[in-house]
Amino acid sequence: MFDFLKKKLKLFEKNIEAEIESELKKEEKKEQKLQMEPPKQPEQVPTPAKPVEIPTTAPVIPEEPVVTRKRALRIQKPVSEEKKQREKQIDKQIEESIESELQRALQTRKSIEETVGVEKRPTWTIDEKKLDELLWDLEMGLLEADVAYSVIDSIKKDVKQEIRRVPFDKGKAGGLVETVLKNAIGHVLKANNFDFNRFIDERKKPIVIMFVGVNGTGKTLSIAKIAFMLQKAGKTCVMAAGDTFRAGAIEQLTIHADNLGVKIVKHGSGSDPAAVAFDAIEHAKAKHRDVVLLDTAGRMQTNSNLMDEMAKIKRVAKPDMIIFVGDALSGNDAVEQAKRFNEVVGIDGVILTKVDADAKGGSSLSIAYTIGKPLLFIGVGQEYKDQITFNPEWMVQHIFGS
Repeated sequence: MFDFLKKKLKLFEKNIEAEIESELKKEEKKEQKLQMEPPKQPEQVPTPAKPVEIPTTAPVIPEEPVVTRKRALRIQKPVSEEKKQREKQIDKQIEESIESELQRALQTRKSIEETVGVEKRPTWTIDEKKLDELLWDLEMGLLEADVAYSVIDSIKKDVKQEIRRVPFDKGKAGGLVETVLKNAIGHVLKANNFDFNRFIDERKKPIVIMFVGVNGTGKTLSIAKIAFMLQKAGKTCVMAAGDTFRAGAIEQLTIHADNLGVKIVKHGSGSDPAAVAFDAIEHAKAKHRDVVLLDTAGRMQTNSNLMDEMAKIKRVAKPDMIIFVGDALSGNDAVEQAKRFNEVVGIDGVILTKVDADAKGGSSLSIAYTIGKPLLFIGVGQEYKDQITFNPEWMVQHIFGS
């Protein structure tokens, strides 16, 4: 899992370590040279001659500027209240933006300093040009691992800022570089947090969850996994077979419903998916079910007719949550799919499937960060139990683990 990403990060660590060791050796040589040199004798400072007193002249009083009638009127003219309020609002937005960025940078530095437990002042400065070269190599490696550019840019900024702040001792560089990388990646993964179970508990029933995504991503299985998880939590579910474009999709969801003992509402192949959604919601209301899990047709995000259909289903079903299901193996294409669905229907969260088979790991880092929505669950197998709540620490551990 994430083998390719691990390889690229490990290469960056080794290159940085080599540069750090080189810098430390230079510092040692400088210290040895200073110790071998004899101390310099203090230079004799000549006694300064007594200054000649110069009589002071009377201070020149500057003339007051002439205030013309036009200027006086301009000075006295009051600023409109609306303009004052607008300027205050702009100033407040700028201050909030700066404060947010400062807090994020401070959080990064503080977490690194707390983790490594070292003094704040470094004993040397890494060469700026060399660091930029190594960060360029890291950028290329992350791009090859299907990491989105906005995520790479965030990681690079954090690493560049912190690698020059943390003091390194000889023989300890490797652990500290890894800590810097872990914190930079950890902050990307923690960009959005969402408590799914709390959402289910607090929302008015029945809760309608609409699932979107292209064919082949594991959307139907993900719905079954959610139903299994909700059943374990004591919740009741109804499945809605809204992918009426494929008879196979209706049959597949029916098999999962039978396996789990969950009621499924379905119409014939080619029927109106919005009507299926409506009937499933009415059934849930009548039978006092907790959650409606609504499947939808999966075609490529470039299919405008399908996207119009998604928008229609949303208008009819009025879902409480829309979850995008993406395939980790599709890399940056999953990110583009999520962006497109988010533009058309709006996404509230993401499920990423087949993470256990993902050697690159780029989409796992990128998908939630780039669309600004939380990564809710990740699929790590084909069994109903093989879907776990996303945890940033779990992913960092697997990226940097052996």
